[in-house]
Amino acid sequence: MADLELMSDLAQQGETKILLVVLDGLGGLPRTPEGPTELEAARTPNLDALAARSICGLSTAVGPGITPGSGPAHLSLFGYDPIECLVKRGVLSALGIGFDLQADDLAARGNFCSVDADTGVITDRRAGRISSELGARLCEKLSQVQLPEVDQVFVRPVKEYRFALILRGEGLRDGLTDTDPQELGVPPLPVKATRREAEGTAELVNRWLEKAREVLAADAEENDHPANSCNLRGLTKRPQLPQMPEVWKLRCGAIATYPMYRGVAKLVGMDVLDTGETIEDEVGTLKERWEDYDFFFFHVKKVDSRGEDGDFDGKAAVIEHFDQVLPDILALDPDVVLVTGDHSTPAIWKSHSWHELPVLLWSRYIRRDGITAFGERDCMTGGLGHINHVDLMPLAMANAGRLVKFGA
Repeated sequence: MADLELMSDLAQQGETKILLVVLDGLGGLPRTPEGPTELEAARTPNLDALAARSICGLSTAVGPGITPGSGPAHLSLFGYDPIECLVKRGVLSALGIGFDLQADDLAARGNFCSVDADTGVITDRRAGRISSELGARLCEKLSQVQLPEVDQVFVRPVKEYRFALILRGEGLRDGLTDTDPQELGVPPLPVKATRREAEGTAELVNRWLEKAREVLAADAEENDHPANSCNLRGLTKRPQLPQMPEVWKLRCGAIATYPMYRGVAKLVGMDVLDTGETIEDEVGTLKERWEDYDFFFFHVKKVDSRGEDGDFDGKAAVIEHFDQVLPDILALDPDVVLVTGDHSTPAIWKSHSWHELPVLLWSRYIRRDGITAFGERDCMTGGLGHINHVDLMPLAMANAGRLVKFGA
């Protein structure tokens, strides 16, 4: 496990460049015991060729059997202990859209959802992945739902069915549970306090939810759309974490299309770079800013999205799409390349899972291990073995020649 204080002592500045590619939700499972996973089914000649020149293995985000959220999974990739540095989704969502989150603000990630009008049970946790335009309009309506006990309530669109809720005022406390039960056929949960001093805040949030759901139900009936309710996840305040530029002595740039991942990058001190919506746009941004940074976090989201939709072939297709642009990325001649995922999202599971992630590490100083294809079963026998996400940054730094000797 990376010791950030030790890493900060050993890290040194340099001219070498590290590229961390995160194919979100990369890990998968076969549809039949004998069949391939999504990654193994995908046609990936360029990833396979890179794996043949690399050292490979499997990596765990948090711990054996633990299914990670996106926040802790990414923090561990950046070298942070995901348990000690737990950050909830509310903060990441708010930061990801550029919201000026203050120390006493309470933030949550909101999901528009669909509920049965008669029974109140959830029928679609993502409201059919409504358009970002509809989501933005609904956020405007919800912004009118204020609470007299707080100074201000902000509701900001994130993307599609996601929004950020921020409560600003004195005396707000975190230590609150989510309302999303993460299953269908059951009603949303109430917000509960996990500590006594947060009970008043839990009551406030529940009152806001009650009013917000009334507004959404009326709007959905009037305008015939599926977003007739909402849920909240990750209600919390902003933590103070050691910053990557100070710990690793790196100029860090983040290229990501989804706000949450831009948020986690911003939280740890990366510069979040403007980019477009497609993988090609992200590659273009990487090329344009290549000389400006020593470390790039390059995030590809839709691998995960297709997994959550249960779309095995669609997930494989996104991996194939990335494989097609990989030569353009490698043409930039990085000194170290890491390719992995944050967590597994098997299509047959339709959700995050605890399964280890395939990982490849390329530099001029690795020992090749004979792996010739980038897939879960091949990586099981790779030279990296079974490691933890938090070990990847120290390995990348060492291969970039950026860690000095420890001790005499």
